[in-house]
Amino acid sequence: MNNRTNSLEQAVVGEAMRCGADLAGIADAGALRRSPSYQMLPQLDHYDGVGTLHTKDKRFEEVAWPEEAASFVVICLAHSSQVPELDWWSADVSGGTEGNRRLIEITRCLAEWLADEHGIEASSIPYHIERGGVFLKDAAILAGLGCLGRNNMLITPEFGPRVRLRALALPVALAATGPSSFDPCEGCPEPCRDPCPEDAFGHRLYEPEVYGLEELPARSGVYDRTACNVRMEADKAQAGGLGTPGATVRWCRRCEFACVRGREE
Repeated sequence: MNNRTNSLEQAVVGEAMRCGADLAGIADAGALRRSPSYQMLPQLDHYDGVGTLHTKDKRFEEVAWPEEAASFVVICLAHSSQVPELDWWSADVSGGTEGNRRLIEITRCLAEWLADEHGIEASSIPYHIERGGVFLKDAAILAGLGCLGRNNMLITPEFGPRVRLRALALPVALAATGPSSFDPCEGCPEPCRDPCPEDAFGHRLYEPEVYGLEELPARSGVYDRTACNVRMEADKAQAGGLGTPGATVRWCRRCEFACVRGREE
């Protein structure tokens, strides 16, 4: 990698931070195509829980992001327990949540800078996989922002799992800024798995020999997204349902708050 390319990568990350990101990194598109979530996707059972879109094609086995995407800038916004409203969902907020609204603004700011200063036409990546989004945890890990935790969340050195993510696709191949060797979960007593009201970590669902890879959900294959969705549906119902005028959905974050990494004093 020459110094000019390295300088551009540093500039991209630096500009992302100037635009409001708390962390930022670059992931290679080819590596992301080979990441665990994309390897497992064709083998997973049908799922249409909270966070998915209801479309005619219920299975999404192919990468649907822009064909010209060669690398991704991953944007990370810290989400302190002191500011829970950052991901409270409301129809009155652009982007659904205040956190997503801020992330969209950050990526827009960065995209404008890339176009104006470097002639790079970046593509905004939507949140939903069904609309061409990416698996953000995998992208963040490849960008060196953290590792997959035993609560099946991205764990960052700076903020633990208390972060929110968004991505921007670039038609140029910048060198990745990760992955890193950071791993606070090795030897951890797993306090993040205990407080789940739906026992989403109660038993093993995924076996390495079945899926052909060692990197499984929650690291050991115990994360049950259907059970987790029961809690999310309950959160929705308590608020009156998504789309209800004036409703505010306060999502469960128990496994997130239980993680000792990056916990606020």
